[in-house]
Amino acid sequence: MLELAYVRSQLDAVEAMMRLRGMTPELTPFRELDQQRRELTRAADALKQTRNQASEEVARLKRGPERDSPRVAELIAATRALGDQITSFDQQLRELDAALEPLLLTIPNVPHASVPHGTSEADNQEVRRWGQPPEWPFIPKSHWELGAELGILDLERAAKISGARFAVFVGAGAHLERALGNFMLDLHTRKHGYTEVQPPALVNSRSLRGTGQLPKFAADLFQCANSDLWLIPTAEVPLTNMYSEEVLDASRLPLSLTALTPCFRSEAGSYGKDVRGMIRQHQFDKVELVKFVHPDTSYEEHERLTRDAEAILQALDLPYRVVNLSTADLGFSAAKTYDLEVWLPGQNAYREISSCSNFESFQARRANIRFRSANRGKTELVHTLNGSGLAVGRTWIAVVENYQQADGSIRIPPALQPYMGGLEVIR
Repeated sequence: MLELAYVRSQLDAVEAMMRLRGMTPELTPFRELDQQRRELTRAADALKQTRNQASEEVARLKRGPERDSPRVAELIAATRALGDQITSFDQQLRELDAALEPLLLTIPNVPHASVPHGTSEADNQEVRRWGQPPEWPFIPKSHWELGAELGILDLERAAKISGARFAVFVGAGAHLERALGNFMLDLHTRKHGYTEVQPPALVNSRSLRGTGQLPKFAADLFQCANSDLWLIPTAEVPLTNMYSEEVLDASRLPLSLTALTPCFRSEAGSYGKDVRGMIRQHQFDKVELVKFVHPDTSYEEHERLTRDAEAILQALDLPYRVVNLSTADLGFSAAKTYDLEVWLPGQNAYREISSCSNFESFQARRANIRFRSANRGKTELVHTLNGSGLAVGRTWIAVVENYQQADGSIRIPPALQPYMGGLEVIR
């Protein structure tokens, strides 16, 4: 979340920023509460000044011949009455602050200066491409066609078990899903310096508020009945909140974590989109990358994290492009996001496979994650970053579609063959 003092002093700029993001600002309640707070603060400050003056007068009188005069008793009584009024005002100020906080939680992060302005995802800017989409001597099939023909993907039985937007992997398909996750973890831990974590898949509301999913995106989440536990939409939530309410030593930064977890999303608002195949699922596996970094190096670390995610696609020889999201497409908590979009022959299009974001201090302020500078001694908010490294199911799709052959078989990328027990082709 943004700092209260910043929003109060820059409310017009915050409203303009929200419009730039394609939002309709609803900050009138904030403005009204803040005005009440300002007036109450002025009144409380005036009372405190009067009380201080009265206390000084009492002290002066007590040092002189009038120390036992009725005037002293009157001033003491007046000072106590002022103290009661000030206590009441302070309680009202705490109540106003409590009322301002939920409104503050609805305000998105401020986009970085390098984020392109736009009115839709069409205004996202392509940064670079890697690899060339293959040219086919035959008409390439979709992953759901290939999966069904090879018996490695069963969407019909998944629908019978759980409903739409679920998948069952079978045989070599299940092995490929597991191999991809292990391959990604090994590359990130052995070459990129991340520490592997196995976090819970259930988190509390406080954790979801800390990373920005609550209160705004409750409809996108699955909550367990009669509890304060929610299924994680991404490992970003438990990994980031591992250090909530903590002060890190500056020498530990950057702190880099990775995890392979299931992710659960209701896909609210996606009715009719990507209804075939596995592009948009209620449950999927994902390798997440999370960094806690010094504010001075956060954008350098953002570029590094993005390159770490790209390294997976390059190792698997999958064509992709990097896109700088515009203000209209930028996530609520992010100051800047790169999307990695992999080429999918079955759709003849690039589709998102990773989002790599810099949140600056937005999440750290909500979750109260700080670091202590060795030379200054004071604490500061860290900057948090995260990205998919990668979404395993969508990588499964990309491998199956890009490595398909004319006879319907699928080659296994050389880098992945050791994780498949030496299997070279799925027939």
